[in-house]
Amino acid sequence: MINKIKLFLKHPYFRFGFAAIIFILWVVWIGNYWLLLGLPIIFDFYITQKVNWTFWKKRGQKKTVLIEWVDAIIFAVVAATLIRMFFIEAYTIPTSSMEKSLLIGDYLFVSKVSYGPKLPNTPISFPFVHHTLPFSKTAKSFIEWPRWQYKRIAGFGNIQRNDVVVFNFPEGDTVVLQDQNSSYYTLARIYGAENLKKNYDVIYRPVDKRENYIKRCVGLPGDTIQVKHGQLYVNGHEQAKIGQRQYNYQIKTDGTAINPVRLEQLGISKADQGFNPASGYYQMPLTEEALSKIKTMNNVVEVVKNENTDTLMMWKLIFPHNPNFAWNEDNYGPLWIPQKGTSVDLNLSNLPIYERIIDVYEGNDLDVRNGEIFINGQLANTYTFKMDYYFMMGDNRHNSADSRFWGFVPEDHVVGKGSFIWLSLDKEKSFPRNIRWNRMFRGIH
Repeated sequence: MINKIKLFLKHPYFRFGFAAIIFILWVVWIGNYWLLLGLPIIFDFYITQKVNWTFWKKRGQKKTVLIEWVDAIIFAVVAATLIRMFFIEAYTIPTSSMEKSLLIGDYLFVSKVSYGPKLPNTPISFPFVHHTLPFSKTAKSFIEWPRWQYKRIAGFGNIQRNDVVVFNFPEGDTVVLQDQNSSYYTLARIYGAENLKKNYDVIYRPVDKRENYIKRCVGLPGDTIQVKHGQLYVNGHEQAKIGQRQYNYQIKTDGTAINPVRLEQLGISKADQGFNPASGYYQMPLTEEALSKIKTMNNVVEVVKNENTDTLMMWKLIFPHNPNFAWNEDNYGPLWIPQKGTSVDLNLSNLPIYERIIDVYEGNDLDVRNGEIFINGQLANTYTFKMDYYFMMGDNRHNSADSRFWGFVPEDHVVGKGSFIWLSLDKEKSFPRNIRWNRMFRGIH
């Protein structure tokens, strides 16, 4: 009986039928039925065998160790690429913008199926790298053609408020190669676009090859957000206490230093322990829990939360980058988040908020002539949004370059949802003390 089952499972028509069913289900999920033209290839691979699809080895030839390795490598690359594209992808936390919810050195998995995987804009690229070839700082890892339009296939749900989301950096379409950590548009506002293009290498990147960012989605399409004295309000209500938010504080001591062991116990890294012995002041980010414990220390005299009160000179850094909007990171908005299918009245006063959406994200030709707004050559007094948009903020509120600085995140930039941490390493410690065992295999909230 067992031998009959083994023979049945090895039968070419069973293997073809199984592969064909998996392939058809995948095509239905993708929603591109032209791919069904691949069925004859599967039929030939298992049944007729007119074409040697495994061209790196001869049919009937005994497998050598080299051929077995080639088979294994090709299978691993294809399988890993499909898993990475459609299901789950590894991600590393490189900055402190999400502390203390996520720490520098956290290695996590991002679920593509939570919101539905999006098909790549650049389908032909070097495997397992993002936008640059290995051992190079400038060589592209992808081919510009063919270029696919945005398409997201079915997933388990939609973005919920306060989800931790990975997305492509919206202002990452244009990049200064010599300073890839800075937004090109911020540099252009400060130094001038012509000076940048004259003195540096400026390149363009498609959506799926822009830098990956991770932030918390604090505002959904149709929400109105506002920040007052550092506190975020969504639709008029204070944001729910979720994650481990922290703010920068000025801490005055009696002139003596706080025990560094106690600061480490509070999760404050050495890089954040800024102390000026001459004045007796610390500048450091604190969560609510750390703040309450700092206040009880015997040598702490005063703790004051930092707040940016400059609302005149910040417009070059703060979205929508217009001097008529006197906002900063601590006092921001109110700002309505665009929603797909919703129309807004357009005028010169609110155009700075929607200009990049209309011109860049949604691909229209926007022009202002004699005080009037033209879209694709037609006079426009209203605009209807083609996509949903989101407002993202880091939990480390005073140390996060987020939507307050570069604006909305379009739906076609969303990559996936932060799922769980599988490894966490503290860069300030040596192995094995650098392993944060308490963070491993921990869900992200």
